[in-house]
Amino acid sequence: MDSLLEILKYTIPALVVFLTTWFLTRTWARNEDKRRKHELNLHVKDEILPVRLQAYERIVLFLERISPESLVIRVSKPGYTSRQFQSELLNTIRSEYEHNLSQQTYISKEAWEKVKAARNQTINLINDSAADLKPDSSGSTLGKVILEQVMELKNPPSQVAIDYLKQEVNSLFL
Repeated sequence: MDSLLEILKYTIPALVVFLTTWFLTRTWARNEDKRRKHELNLHVKDEILPVRLQAYERIVLFLERISPESLVIRVSKPGYTSRQFQSELLNTIRSEYEHNLSQQTYISKEAWEKVKAARNQTINLINDSAADLKPDSSGSTLGKVILEQVMELKNPPSQVAIDYLKQEVNSLFL
């Protein structure tokens, strides 16, 4: 019995020291891991934020370029029939969209959905305007019809998406 008490006399304090050391080491390791993750997040934010802002800028530029008012003026050429002009407008939208597809990586899913909706609504507006005209009517007539339809809209499709993007960018800094 004396030998058991003698063993316990040394074992119990050693066990208490071991458990205390283990607990303190584990707590320190967790805190150190949290600190490192926080530093990494700060570093990533410093690196990613400029890229994200640039993506938002490019998407806003895309939306401005495909807005019907800008598009009709930029793409219009004398001598186009309405069908040729419609085709050229749609090709320009498709080309601009394909050029900016990679930007969806840096913006939210909701923002990208707004961008796609603006593109689709603009395409529908062009197609609906062209459907009301004869295929051999002039391209300038199609341009006038498109611009008249845009004037009737309360919120043009591109502007709705741009407003959403601006709101999202502002939320990055809050």
